[in-house]
Amino acid sequence: MTKASPKTIEFYFDVGSPTAYLAYKRLQQLKAQYNCIITYKPVLLGGLFKASGNSSPVTVPAKGRYMMMDDLPRFAALYDVPLNNNPHFPINTLNLMRGAVAAIDTAYFDTYLGAIFKAIWVESKNMGDLDVVAEVLTSANLNTADILTSTQNPEVKTALINGTEKAVEKGLFGVPTMFVDDEMFFGQDRLQFVELTLQQ
Repeated sequence: MTKASPKTIEFYFDVGSPTAYLAYKRLQQLKAQYNCIITYKPVLLGGLFKASGNSSPVTVPAKGRYMMMDDLPRFAALYDVPLNNNPHFPINTLNLMRGAVAAIDTAYFDTYLGAIFKAIWVESKNMGDLDVVAEVLTSANLNTADILTSTQNPEVKTALINGTEKAVEKGLFGVPTMFVDDEMFFGQDRLQFVELTLQQ
């Protein structure tokens, strides 16, 4: 009997989103459990919002309070992952996401992404401050100078813009968004449906 090939999950994300952080952590668990492949797709959440007419839940104060104080901590507990509010939220993630684009095909991508997500959503650092970013990258034993230089590369800048535009064309209006076999799943609270596809 031929063993089925592992399924691929396309993961569209912006590190400035706490729900993208939770999805990132949960997807790591699913990868270990189901031997699936995760394809990372960096996008700019602000660009998705602008193109689709969507907006952050925190623009509605009561909804934002509920999400940050009640809903997300429940999911963090469910997934058994750390999550802390960031007093600097919302953070300008433009350079961070350019760094993700530059790192996407490198050996250090996983280290980079893990360090950035942890700094924002566990350590509550102000990752909109380049000095803080440099400290985080250095602490993760990454080549800080090369990464920061890469964020100003015109090809990297264009790639992030193009990736965001292609995501809009694909129907995205926010993050995290996942695709499995061309089926779209929006929100970390829909990951149970992603898991169901992995079980098929």
